[in-house]
Amino acid sequence: MTVLIAPDKFKGSLSAREVSENIALGIRDVLPDAKIETMPMADGGEGTATVISDALGGEWVHCKAHDPIGRVIDCRYAIIARSLAVIEMSEAAGLQRLKENERDPLRTTTFGVGEMLLHAARRGVTKIIVGLGGSATNDGGFGMARTFGFRFFGESDVQLRAAIAKLCELRRIEKPRTLSLPSIVGAADVTIPLLGKRGATETFGPQKGATRQKLDILERALTRLADVAEKEFRFDHRNHFGAGAAGGLGFGLLTFAGAVLKPGFDVVAEAVGLESKMKDADVVITGEGALDLQTLEGKVPAGVARLARKLGKRVFAIPGRASEEREVRELFQGVVPLVEAGISERQAIADIPVLLRKRASTLARDFLVDGGAR
Repeated sequence: MTVLIAPDKFKGSLSAREVSENIALGIRDVLPDAKIETMPMADGGEGTATVISDALGGEWVHCKAHDPIGRVIDCRYAIIARSLAVIEMSEAAGLQRLKENERDPLRTTTFGVGEMLLHAARRGVTKIIVGLGGSATNDGGFGMARTFGFRFFGESDVQLRAAIAKLCELRRIEKPRTLSLPSIVGAADVTIPLLGKRGATETFGPQKGATRQKLDILERALTRLADVAEKEFRFDHRNHFGAGAAGGLGFGLLTFAGAVLKPGFDVVAEAVGLESKMKDADVVITGEGALDLQTLEGKVPAGVARLARKLGKRVFAIPGRASEEREVRELFQGVVPLVEAGISERQAIADIPVLLRKRASTLARDFLVDGGAR
């Protein structure tokens, strides 16, 4: 029997590789003769660069950039075969860069993301993948565009710089005279548009520190940005798939970098050759911190399950916790969560490596031994 293990990270606890390794130990405890392949996965969020770099033998490149509130920090991104760069926007502009009391999307910008993109471009790569997850920003790519040389003007032709709220006064955008960027692919882990009730501001603004008043200002600012960009450039990306990802950075990449946006899982799966590896497997096991309705919005377990079913493979999940929604559970032949009767979520978090191994052994005994008892 060949078992392919392809999970996402357990956010805040274990990397995708660590999750894979602990599941493999549990399968091996029950099926010592099984051939086990591990393929850590990601969906455009944190860990995307590591997953692709590890799979393809990339190297890490370090650069200086500004964090979401303007401090100079050390950042890194991966380069594969000197031609492909893989950048996570959260490396420069992620929530992990800020203390709780520093979160303020009227203040935070994607300026550092633009610096990372330019650094990679100057190294001569022909393609850049940008993971659009974990952002602390809600600026529609305004900061990034300024690093590219775009200039934004408001009332009385005053140039607008860092303040996001000032975009409410935006009147015109001036393109840089020269801008040479490689092909850019935004790997979006959400499908939301830029504006509206399902847009960047309303969906994720509160977790980035926005009050109701600030949400209203941000929505007006991004609406004005989209309106003026449409007038100036004769295209409108506000409703494009993933335009609202990373606080509207998806929109910014489309508008100011000529990028394309794709589902993050698809980008990673193609880069690491997941389908080819899955064709040789008898059983596929995936997982993430939580299986719920959000999983269906392009998260790793859903992507792995749909590809497995397309190829006629049995697929199982070992999540941290799992909801009971039918549309989630029916993706898999079996779901074995870490959190179950008698184990609190706090205890599960403390014992994740041990529990992963135990639950993997349980999955192997219940579903895989002698073809599976259930």
